[in-house]
Amino acid sequence: MKVVITGGGGFLGLKLAQALLARGALGSTASTQAKLSKLVLLDAAFPDTMPKDPRLEAVVGDVSDGATLERVLTPDTASVFHLAAVVSGAAEADYDLGDRVNLEGTRRLLERARRCVTPPRVVFASSVAAFGGELPPVLDDSTTPTPQTSYGTQKVIGEYLIADMSRKDFIDGRSLRLPTIVVRPGKPNAAASSFASGIIREPLNGVVSECPVAEDTGVWLLSPKRVIECFLHAHDLPATAWGSTRVVNLPGITVSVADMLEGMRRVAGDAVVRRVKFVPDARIQAIVKTWPSRLKTPRAVNMGFQADPDIETVIRDYIADEKIAVAR
Repeated sequence: MKVVITGGGGFLGLKLAQALLARGALGSTASTQAKLSKLVLLDAAFPDTMPKDPRLEAVVGDVSDGATLERVLTPDTASVFHLAAVVSGAAEADYDLGDRVNLEGTRRLLERARRCVTPPRVVFASSVAAFGGELPPVLDDSTTPTPQTSYGTQKVIGEYLIADMSRKDFIDGRSLRLPTIVVRPGKPNAAASSFASGIIREPLNGVVSECPVAEDTGVWLLSPKRVIECFLHAHDLPATAWGSTRVVNLPGITVSVADMLEGMRRVAGDAVVRRVKFVPDARIQAIVKTWPSRLKTPRAVNMGFQADPDIETVIRDYIADEKIAVAR
C-alpha cells in the first residue's frame, strides 16, 4: 500500500514516518493488515538527517499547490495522514497564509483524494483550538465548536469537509482534535502553545525560557509518543467504529504551568526550574485563554485512545526519547 504524510518534514510527521516504516504495515488485525510499499512525505522543507529507506520518498512542495498534490496523491494512494498546517500564532498573524495552507490546502488535498481508485483513509490532525468563546468549566463530546482564532476556524471547516466527503464515500476520513503536544524537541515555533514545550525543553538544556502566560494557565496536553499512537490507532479503526461522527476529542491531561514546573522540579531539580522566567505577552495570552483546558473524552476512551498518566512521565519520556543530558 502507498501512504502519504503531509507535513512529513515536521517533528510529528517524521516521528509518524519512522513508526510506519518500523511497523511495515497498517491494519489492526492479520486479516486487515496491508504491507507498506511506499511512503511519501510532503513538506515545504526537510531536515538534513532523514530516515534511509527504499520505501521512503520526500517531496518538497506546497500542500495548496494542485500540481504538487497531483504528483504526490496518485490514484493508488491508500492512506493519507494530513498533518501539514500553518500553526496557531502564525495563522492568526497572517490570515491569508493560514487560509491558503490550512483551508485551501485541505480542500485541494481532499479533492485530489476523491480521485483515488479506492476511497483512501484520511487521518486529519485537527485541534482543540476548535473550541472557544463562552465555554463550560469542563468540555465534553457534546460541546459545540466555537473557535475564536483563524486557525481553529480553519480546522473546524476541515473537519466538516472530511465528514461530508466520508458521508459521500469519496474518502474514509477521521479527524482528531489534538491537545497541545508536549514536549516538542528542537527550536520554538510560531504556535501560541510553543511555550508549553519551551518551559521544559530549554531549561533541561541549560537555557533560560520565557513563559508568556501566568502560572495558573491550564493546558490540555498529550505527549508526542501518545499522539503517534493515536494517529495509527485512528487509521486502523474500522469505519463502523466512527459511524456518522468522524471527529473525536483526543484524551489528554490537564496541567497548569505551575504543575509543569513542579513536575520538572521533581524530575530534574530546582536549578532547572529557576531557568524559567515569566515575561507576559498579551498576544499569546489572548489566544491561549480561548482554548479549553479540561475535557471529558468518553468517546475517545471507548474507542481505545489513551492519554499520558501524568506530567512527570511526559518529561521523563522526553528526556529518554531525545537522549537529553540534563543541565542541572
